Amino acid sequence: MSATKKLASYFAPALIAVLIFISNFLDTEIFKFGENNFAVWFVISVFCFALGWYMNKSYDWHLGGKIIFALAIATSFVSIFLVTFFKEYFSASSLVAENIILYTLRDIMLGTMAFFGMAMGEIFSLQKELLEVKSKLNIFEEYIKSAKDEAALTVLEAKVKAEKIINDAEASAKNTLLKKERIEKELKEFIQIERELIKKYEAQ
Repeated sequence: MSATKKLASYFAPALIAVLIFISNFLDTEIFKFGENNFAVWFVISVFCFALGWYMNKSYDWHLGGKIIFALAIATSFVSIFLVTFFKEYFSASSLVAENIILYTLRDIMLGTMAFFGMAMGEIFSLQKELLEVKSKLNIFEEYIKSAKDEAALTVLEAKVKAEKIINDAEASAKNTLLKKERIEKELKEFIQIERELIKKYEAQ
């Protein structure tokens, strides 16, 4: 892995951690967005989703999931620390326990969005691999079919040649037998003629 790719692989988890951390300050005394809180929250969620998708290209599915889980847990502990010791900035009118639950759920929610993005990236990657495997399988099946057709054609040609050889051999054997019979007949006739000549000669 080159230095640039290695740096890019660290960029996504770090940015996810920053976004989760920043989300703690929505609707607080530090950052106030008023009616736009939900829109800002939605944008942060979308960014976490996109970064999770990007992480799937840089990390293994299992390793990336562990990293996102670790980030969510770590930022949750940071959120608990902030809410506990700086409660005047985090809805001071609410109970500390309520704030801890609320901000922990926020962090887990954003971590889940990042994990969901990673899961979707993995699903699309697996679908792409599946399509490639199906394409290769179809090519292989066509090749097998073509090979079977060629084999059947070769067997048929071999049968035709074998039948021709057998027919030629039978015809040759038949011709040889006919020649033998003709020679034997001619030889018998020749012997018969000689015997008759000998008898005539002895009779004189």
